[in-house]
Amino acid sequence: MNVISLTSENGQPVSFVDEIIASGAMKDIYVSPDKTYVVGFFRDTPDAALKERLREITTRYRKNLFEKEGGDFWKDYFCWPVDTVEYNGRMGVVVPFYASDFFFEFGSKNDDMLNIRGKDKEGKWFASASNREKFLDPREKGNWLTHLQICLSISRAVRRLHMAGLAHSDLSYKNVLIDPTRGKACLIDIDGLVVPGKFPPDVVGTPDFIAPEVISTQGLAKNDEARFLPSRTTDRHALAVLIYMYLFFRHPLRGRKVFDPDPTRDEELGMGKDALFVEHPTDASNRVRPSDLRPQAMPWGDPAERPYTMAGPLLQELFERAFIVGLHDPDKRPSAADWENALIRTMDMIQPCSASCEMGWFVFDNTRAPVCPHCGTPYRGKLPVLNLYSSRTKGSFHPDNHRVMVWDGQSLFPWHVNRTVFPNEHLDPALKKRMGYFQMHGGDWFLVNEGMPGMRDMSAGKEIAIGSNVKLEEGTQVLLSPDEGGRLIQVQMAGV
Repeated sequence: MNVISLTSENGQPVSFVDEIIASGAMKDIYVSPDKTYVVGFFRDTPDAALKERLREITTRYRKNLFEKEGGDFWKDYFCWPVDTVEYNGRMGVVVPFYASDFFFEFGSKNDDMLNIRGKDKEGKWFASASNREKFLDPREKGNWLTHLQICLSISRAVRRLHMAGLAHSDLSYKNVLIDPTRGKACLIDIDGLVVPGKFPPDVVGTPDFIAPEVISTQGLAKNDEARFLPSRTTDRHALAVLIYMYLFFRHPLRGRKVFDPDPTRDEELGMGKDALFVEHPTDASNRVRPSDLRPQAMPWGDPAERPYTMAGPLLQELFERAFIVGLHDPDKRPSAADWENALIRTMDMIQPCSASCEMGWFVFDNTRAPVCPHCGTPYRGKLPVLNLYSSRTKGSFHPDNHRVMVWDGQSLFPWHVNRTVFPNEHLDPALKKRMGYFQMHGGDWFLVNEGMPGMRDMSAGKEIAIGSNVKLEEGTQVLLSPDEGGRLIQVQMAGV
């Protein structure tokens, strides 16, 4: 084993085994002897702009993200470059090795026929219904709740980049590692970040995720004002595509419509100027037909079987903004923060399904007798739905457009109890503690108060002390907190 030892630009010792372990579009990757980090060397001779970009990313931008308040929160969301080196005239970037969660534990079906056990969990394996069904070991697939959690992690990471004035420029399932078994995601290939007016994009993106305006103007000169290049706005398109693919295992724009008999031109139009949502409500010309699909792609490949509306009203609205209203009007696309907020509230609307259901969870569809859309199992029994209201002025409560579904063991946290608390990087550790939980007993539902002083049963006009409980019935009103921003819940009973 030939080991090369260098000193980094920041004066740190860096060693790597002189053997390429992976290659991308721009870099060759080498691993350190202890496998705690990798070094990616750019193939092209480094120019001053590349050197400055990498220095900024590994110093100023890294410190602003990880060394300020809330910095520890982001360590699991990014695989961020930490240093640079030069060797044989090539520029290299030093990046920590991925967490163990992002390597296949069980591999693929049939005794790992694809030989992917131990390799990184590139998102393409999980974003296609055919790939999931044909190749993946069931123990690697996760469930619908973990896929919602993955989408939340990606949205948060993108939101943080955009807050810093940065754009990823190449968001795709190749540059986002995911772990469906634990609901985690991690952004990689950070060294190509775009800073408007300072560091232009190196690439236009990865096919399937490039925004329509970038594709339709790619023939123009790079300095032409009419040409669109990767930016935070195009990141928004790629983010929406990723979320759609991780929830429905199909692409939102690849349908049955032929835009041009020439395959190259057909691709340019279908992903660019004439791009059309496969579930467009009034234009069915790009709808997918079951006869066009492989058996392994069913039922997810058919939007009629698994429509985007099954993600619930909050995500439905954002998908429409992304793929109908904002598909060709970039400024109208939902932001990463919009996705983050909607995903958090959607996960409060999920219900567990039976143990035999492959996806395990579904989003409540506002019906009196909900049925799991994945396996067709109807919900049996009484189902409390909590409508959340919060105070703006003393004694006055207004709807928050936020619901919490009840299931046995479901918890209430400070962000449910008070609308001024939000589960993000600024959340005080003391506000991560569970405040209450729901329990079924004798066929009835109860909310147990674990940490909500001042909790009050408004229907009965009595206080609910910490350690006691309140029965949930149709119309029950419970004040969770008397503080400013404190929430009131009103119970609506569904189920049969």
